[in-house]
Amino acid sequence: MKKSMLTIAMVIFAMGANAMAKESNRLTTSETTHLTRVVEVNTFCKAVIQGDIAMVKKMIAMGEDVNQKSLGMTPLMFAARYNKVEVLSLLIQNGADIKAVSNQGFTAKRYAELSNAKEALQIIEVALGN
Repeated sequence: MKKSMLTIAMVIFAMGANAMAKESNRLTTSETTHLTRVVEVNTFCKAVIQGDIAMVKKMIAMGEDVNQKSLGMTPLMFAARYNKVEVLSLLIQNGADIKAVSNQGFTAKRYAELSNAKEALQIIEVALGN
């Protein structure tokens, strides 16, 4: 009798543990799927980051907004961060807002400072009149 009770208790425990594991896996999978989201820099900012001056010129000529944010930053901020001075100058010439603030609260000048992008910083300071 004791063996039967013990066996039944173990079976019930195992079934409960299995059910809990399945529920835990379902929640983990659901949470992971829910949290996974692909976020990419837009095409214009990719060209800026790569320093592809020809592509940046073409996209501006086609009407690309030089102040449109991608991942919370303007193209000018990406150019400053990655020290792409030729692209940076082109963006400024085409009306990029030098005083714009990113979603993180930084300006292009601050991104240049944080990245130690000395050439970009010089261009920005000249454009700001400093």
